[in-house]
Amino acid sequence: MKHLQRSAVVPALLLVSAVVATPAFGSAIVARNARHATLTIDRRGRAHVAYYVAGRRKVLVAWGAINARPPSKTRPQVAFELRYGGGGRGVCLPYPGPPLARLVEVCRAPDGSYWALQSWQRMLPDHGGSKGAWELHLSHWRGPLPKLVVHQDWVSGRVRHIFGRFTYRGRGIHGFRFTRHGNPRDGYGRNVYVDTFDSAYGKGWHRENGFLTHAPLGVFCYGFYAAPGHPGGEGTKYRATVEGPGVTPDVMWEARDIGAFKRAVEKRMRSLERSWGDPKCRA
Repeated sequence: MKHLQRSAVVPALLLVSAVVATPAFGSAIVARNARHATLTIDRRGRAHVAYYVAGRRKVLVAWGAINARPPSKTRPQVAFELRYGGGGRGVCLPYPGPPLARLVEVCRAPDGSYWALQSWQRMLPDHGGSKGAWELHLSHWRGPLPKLVVHQDWVSGRVRHIFGRFTYRGRGIHGFRFTRHGNPRDGYGRNVYVDTFDSAYGKGWHRENGFLTHAPLGVFCYGFYAAPGHPGGEGTKYRATVEGPGVTPDVMWEARDIGAFKRAVEKRMRSLERSWGDPKCRA
């Protein structure tokens, strides 16, 4: 699988008291390397975010989007309107929902919807990267969260292999346009970013690779093969993180390595993967 990169990060440091729509290429990435971020929601349903970059306080207001549309070739994905430099504040009511990955802060708004800030290193170099910008992501939703399901097994002489599906409200998440390198070119495409722990790359977490989900079911698959220039990425555990569709929260899966080859497990996993009928995974 080829590595796939996300583009179109909101240039937070360059926008002062300006109203903009977040790019059509993904969820709201509102800052990089932000520290001490806070979140409140006002009575008009707008989110107020404050944070520090290089010691300077930044603020923004967000509104105008919630949840996500299912993949569509004719309608754009939902996106926030953002005003950088716009001050204000509100409340942050207790959040009663399930745990969120990469969480900075989560709030229940006065209207009963939810807003969250999450932060993670999305853009790391393939095959061993561990240093990169920390992105601050903003989301807004009601109802169920996106669902990331990942399974482990073996391929090609017992090489570690993962496969799964990314769905929202029971429908596969995928895009329609992307570059030859797999870079999404619409607001629907999503990359799954996989990290490996205590591997040939060294101690701790390192990026293994990133790859697109496939139409129409949101299926993906990846083998931890060695290749010229890098070792195989087998580790003691793995995690996969993906941006939520539209402006929903980012989600993450994590598990320990599956261990020694088991023929019965492999047979069951092979059958499951093939049942999804994706020609790009497990022919």
